[in-house]
Amino acid sequence: MRVLNQRIRLSTKGSGDMVDITQKLSEALASSGLRIGSLSVFAVGSTLAITAFEYEPGLIEDVRDLYERLAPSEKRYAHDETWGDANGFSHLRSAIQGQSMTIPFEDGRLLLGTWQQVVLAEFDTRARQRELVVQLIGE
Repeated sequence: MRVLNQRIRLSTKGSGDMVDITQKLSEALASSGLRIGSLSVFAVGSTLAITAFEYEPGLIEDVRDLYERLAPSEKRYAHDETWGDANGFSHLRSAIQGQSMTIPFEDGRLLLGTWQQVVLAEFDTRARQRELVVQLIGE
């Protein structure tokens, strides 16, 4: 059994940006040489999340709308009063969704469904440089 860590760095455009990271995760797995095990991806930060859905324009719009209904960007939040950064909604969306996901792999490929992609959801109010930690456990 081996444990390997890798880092993925990427840029986001700010709140509402949805980035398909499936290919980057597949590349991390391929470079590891592991054939069977689990891949965990963790988004470093408190205003972004990792999720999975069919990455297509209609559903991307629906997911953005869902987040807006769950934690409206125009609402007043106590966090905004504390720090004056107007991103309380970003933290709440991240807390609801979560910053990590674990995906099994077999024969050197992620066991995702046909229409299932892994997506980084950016919630912060500005463009950001983001880091993902990918941990692979397997043989």
